[in-house]
Amino acid sequence: MNAGPGRGANPLAVLTRVSATRPEPSAQERCEMCAEEIGEQHQHVVDLTGRGLMCTCRPCYLLFTAEDAQLRYRAVPDRYLSFPDFALNTGQWDELEIPVGLAFFFRNSVLDRTVAFYPGPAGATESELPLGAWDAIVAANPALATLRPDVEALIVRLPDRTSGAPGSFLVPIDRCYELVGALRLAWRGFDGGQEARALLDGFFGDLDARATPARVMGP
Repeated sequence: MNAGPGRGANPLAVLTRVSATRPEPSAQERCEMCAEEIGEQHQHVVDLTGRGLMCTCRPCYLLFTAEDAQLRYRAVPDRYLSFPDFALNTGQWDELEIPVGLAFFFRNSVLDRTVAFYPGPAGATESELPLGAWDAIVAANPALATLRPDVEALIVRLPDRTSGAPGSFLVPIDRCYELVGALRLAWRGFDGGQEARALLDGFFGDLDARATPARVMGP
C-alpha cells in the first residue's frame, strides 16, 4: 500500500519541508542550533522526534556523532559504500510494490521499521514495504545490515525492468533529500524525461566515484 507525502506523521515530512520550502544554502546561513554563521558546505543532524533535517556548524554536529547515544539528534555521517555483489531480481523488486526503477530505503528508529520512498511527477511517494519483503533482501545481502538508522539510506536504481545489475549505494540521508529536490524540479511527464535521466546519471556517477566497496564483517 502506498501513500503520498501528505500523510500525517509520515517519515517524509522532512523531505517535503526540505525540498519544497527550505531556501537554498548561502554563505550567510546560520546553524539551526547555535545560530553561528555557516557556509554553503556544511553538515546536518536529524531530529528524530520532529523528523527534521537541521543545518549545523561543525562544533554542534560533533555533539551528536556517538552512534550508541540515546539522544534526540543524530549526526549524518559522510560515508559512501557500494555493493558490487548486490543481489536483487525483478521479482523481488515487484514484491516491494515500487512501480519505478529508483527508490531509497532507510531504517526509521521511531517507527522501528524500514521505509522506502521513490520519485514521481508529484514529488516523493512513501511505500509501506510488505511484511518480509525487505528482510528477504537483507538476508541475501548481509552488508545491508551496516545501514545506520535514520541517517543513512540505501539507494537502488534498476537499469531497466528486464536486465542488468542494479546500481546500489549506501549514502548519507541528506543526499537523498538533495536528489529528490532536484528531481522534483527536473521531472517531466510520467517517467521523468531526458533531463531527469541525465541528472540521475550524474548523481550515480558521483556516488560511484565516492564509494568504497562494502565488506561483510565476520562473526
